[in-house]
Formats: sequence, structure tokens, C-alpha cells
Amino acid sequence: MIRDLAIGHRTVRISKILCVARNYADHAKEMGTPVPNQPIFFLKPTTALLLGGGTILIPPESMRVEVETELAVILNEGGRDISSASAMDHVAGYSVFFDITARDLQAKAREEGSPWTAAKGFDTFAPVSEAVAADPDLDPHRLPIRLRVNGAVRQDSNTNQMVFRIPQLIEAASRIMTLEVGDVIATGTPAGVWPIRPGDVLEAEIPRVGTLRCTVAARNR
Repeated sequence: MIRDLAIGHRTVRISKILCVARNYADHAKEMGTPVPNQPIFFLKPTTALLLGGGTILIPPESMRVEVETELAVILNEGGRDISSASAMDHVAGYSVFFDITARDLQAKAREEGSPWTAAKGFDTFAPVSEAVAADPDLDPHRLPIRLRVNGAVRQDSNTNQMVFRIPQLIEAASRIMTLEVGDVIATGTPAGVWPIRPGDVLEAEIPRVGTLRCTVAARNR
């Protein structure tokens, strides 16, 4: 279990993991859901964190687990009611992030009208790469984002396809909850989410940010 994440030559203690749902129109379409009018957030526990190079464990409770590749933002300053104009001043750096989802458990929870925290919150369901420091020359909204599963390309898009950009996400999130130093905001995934199975090798790349590589195995009961 990890709580610390390297950003260049410094280390940040992760506070919470805030994820964004349906922030790419093509992903909303493939899921059969509308593009939202405002950001939709959900939380993952920090116990789900997994450093790149680790192994994602498929729980016996799920028959369909999927991977989603995302650009993650790490905050170096918190606050409430942060304006979009000042939001980027709160960004320490960026990472490649996998949002791992037990899709069948999520679907069942939706049918029942229940929360789907379990579908997103298993241990190892939040893999993250080492981070790169924020840089004025690095535009996080113009980056290719690509996933390979066992060498085959499964996601291939660009962060310029985000519905809500990072300043809007920080502003909206900070109106709901106090943001803290070390918070991770996973900014959503493009189309191409893919089922994963024991033995798979996942490799995602966001140029100028990094590469996230994980293997997949079954979790013992």
C-alpha cells in the first residue's frame, strides 16, 4: 500500500483520489450515457493506489473488470471555492492513471439504485505512474493518451477531447469539498475502455508525462 508519490525531486503524500466521470464525449457515448452539463465526481480510497510496475488484482466478486486510462493532476495547494482563473496555480504535477472498474458490479449497483463505490474501490484499482512537475511549457490539454493491452492499442486519443478542462474541474470540485495538498484528480477517460484478465500486461503512455505499466493477476480469496 502506498501513500507517497514522487514528483520530480520532491514527494507528496496523497490525500484523496477524486475521479471524473464521462469527461470525454466518445466515452459517454460508448457507455450509453449523456455528456454531462457539469462535472461528475466520485472518490476512490487511497488504499486502491498502486505504483507503476505493480500488479492489478482481479477480485473473485467480479466477472468483468475494465481499465480506463486517464491524465491525473496532483495538487500542491488546497482550498475551497477556487476560481478557474487561479486553478492551475494549485497544480504540482501530472501522472498517468488507470481507473480500474468492476463493471458488472457497477452495473448491478446502478440497477439497484445503490452507490457503486465497491466497483471502483478494490485494492490495486488506482494504479498511478510517477509524476512530472507542472511546467508552463507543458499544456495538459494537448497531450496524446494511449493504452496498449498485451501490445495491442485499445485507447488512442488526446486530452484536447476533455469536456471539462482542468481549471473547470478544480473550480467545480472545490465548491463541493475542500481540496488538499496531495489530492489526485483523475480527469476522465476517452473511448476504448477494455476488459482485463489475469496474465494481461497493460501499458499506457502520455508523452511528456510518463508511462504506466502494470500486470494483471487473480486475487486469492
